[in-house]
Amino acid sequence: MDKKYWHHIWTTRIRPIKVWYLLALTLVSALICVIALRNNNQTMGHLREEVYTADKNNTDVAKKLQELQMYVTSHMNTSLTAGDSSVYPPIQLKYTYERLQDAEKQKAAAGNSQLYSEAQAYCEQQNSSDFSGRNRVPCIEKYVTDRGGAKPATIPDSMYKFNFTSPSWSPDLAGWSLVLTVILAVLLALRIVVGFILVRFTK
Repeated sequence: MDKKYWHHIWTTRIRPIKVWYLLALTLVSALICVIALRNNNQTMGHLREEVYTADKNNTDVAKKLQELQMYVTSHMNTSLTAGDSSVYPPIQLKYTYERLQDAEKQKAAAGNSQLYSEAQAYCEQQNSSDFSGRNRVPCIEKYVTDRGGAKPATIPDSMYKFNFTSPSWSPDLAGWSLVLTVILAVLLALRIVVGFILVRFTK
C-alpha cells in the first residue's frame, strides 16, 4: 500500500475534521435531545392533569382523554403504562366511575319506589295489629325480593382505566435530535479510530 497516498488522505481529508468540533456538535445535539425528551414528558404531565381535572369537575372528560392519548402515542418519553410493580393503571377516571355508579343506584331506587309502596300496603294488611312496624320490615324485604326488585347495574371499572404507550421513536425534536446525536457519535468514533490508524500507518 502506498504510504504517500494515505498520508495525502490523512492530511487533506481526515485531519481537517477536528475531533473537538465533532465532540462539541455531539454534546450540543445530545443536550437538545435531553431537553426535548423532558419537554415531551412535562407536556404529557400537563395533559394528564387536565384529564384528572375534567374527571373531577365532570367537564368533557372524553375530549381531554383523547388529547392525552394522541399526544402520548405520537411522542417519545411519554408512556403511561402500569409497570411490573404497579397494580393499578396510570389513568383512572375515579369520579366519572363514581358518578355512573350513583346514577345506577338512583335509577334502581326510582324503579323500586312503587314496589316498596305496594309492599308497605300489603304488609300493613298482613300485620294490621303491629303498631311498631318492627315485624313489617322482613315482610317488606321479602315482598320486594320475591317480585324481583331492581338492583343497580354492575359497571365494569376496567372501562374507566387506561394505559397509553409512547413510541420508541417519534418524528419530533426529540426524535430527530436523537438521530443526529447517534450519527455525530458514530462520525466522532470513526474520526478517532481512522485518524489513529492512519497516523501509525503513515509514519
